[in-house]
Amino acid sequence: MFPVLYNKNRKGWCFLLDNQKIAKFISHRRKALGLTQADVAEKLKVSFQAVSKWENGTLPNVEMLVELAKLLRVSVDEILNGEEKKNESFSYSKAGVDISYTDAMKREMAVYLKTENERVLNGFGPFASLYDIHFPEIKNPVLVLKAEEPGSKQKLAMEYGYSESICHDMINHLVNDIVVMGARPLAVLDTIVCGNAEKETIKSFVKGISEACRENECDLVGGETSIQPQVIEKGVYILTSSVAGIVGRENIIDGSRVREGDVVLAVASNGLHTNGYSLVRMLMDKMPQIKLDKIQGETFIEQIMKPHTPYYKAVKNLFGCPYVHGMAHITGGGIEGNLSRIMPDGLSAEIDLTKIKPLPVFSYIRNKGNIGQEEMLSTFNCGVGFMIVVEREEEKKVVDTVQKYYECYEVGKIAKGRNKVVFSGSIDWK
Repeated sequence: MFPVLYNKNRKGWCFLLDNQKIAKFISHRRKALGLTQADVAEKLKVSFQAVSKWENGTLPNVEMLVELAKLLRVSVDEILNGEEKKNESFSYSKAGVDISYTDAMKREMAVYLKTENERVLNGFGPFASLYDIHFPEIKNPVLVLKAEEPGSKQKLAMEYGYSESICHDMINHLVNDIVVMGARPLAVLDTIVCGNAEKETIKSFVKGISEACRENECDLVGGETSIQPQVIEKGVYILTSSVAGIVGRENIIDGSRVREGDVVLAVASNGLHTNGYSLVRMLMDKMPQIKLDKIQGETFIEQIMKPHTPYYKAVKNLFGCPYVHGMAHITGGGIEGNLSRIMPDGLSAEIDLTKIKPLPVFSYIRNKGNIGQEEMLSTFNCGVGFMIVVEREEEKKVVDTVQKYYECYEVGKIAKGRNKVVFSGSIDWK
């Protein structure tokens, strides 16, 4: 631990560091490793003057302190104490995980977990999060639980600087998956697994996740940052999250009420959302020049990195409405793979593909990759991110509700049949 001193003029404890002792230690370690100040400056990509200042009593910032510790083959603790730990051959820090650094990083992340929601009973720091699930207005409450990750899109996100955006992808996808059951999202837990923890990157993740939760009217209540230098390469990050939602048992939307004569509505997507990126990355590898091609005034990268559309606010006023019989989130597997999940046996959703309104980015991918319609429909949402099955008599009411947020239009009907989803016609790819 660092040496500490209690300051009576302020509340709490503050660190008392011996800057001159630290400076001598840095100089000693540098010389012991046969490095000049110029060598250190070159390896850490800082000025010669910066290194000189460190060896004269000016401390590096937190990020540079970590990099300096790695270069000098000591821990951050040892630098701040101005001496090597005695009788220690191995340490967690030298293995790649510095507790002092991660604790400082966690304190900075705490600001994004602040909430005024009285149901969140504890803040940052405890072993687990507490959430009050007493809902007097819900007679038979049922928890709806889901875990999600943003797939291979996160690899592109890190490569092209979309670290906050990919968090919106993950949370919007996550919440959409419980919304289809009529559930109101309550609380989210996130997990960030990495080879090394870069503070600014971790902060951008937590900030993005927190903001996405607020947009979906729920709270980020906690999570886990797992640093695994021996398992994951430096610079690689893996994101996952889980959500808890709630719905009254009598209001669960699971497709069991779908019946012959119902109407199938499509709700527009804004692009690829979080599916089909393995195929897209293969296309980019074969034709790297497409990255900067313009589609409706935006580059291909800008088009494919748009965050997943959040549908909760658009459909939450439909929860509990008896004329809403089913909802489907169109993700991997496309329309058929997801709409079939809510279709009762003996009924078919007859989808007229001529009514589908594909986005230009899908037409571009289809043409560049010479991809057939069947492959496009099974890989991508093709412009339809969400579907709702409703009573024909109430169709206009539902369309008017959703249309306040996203384009919503009829694409099919429910009829008797053995195949749960049946396509007719062809999409006009223009």
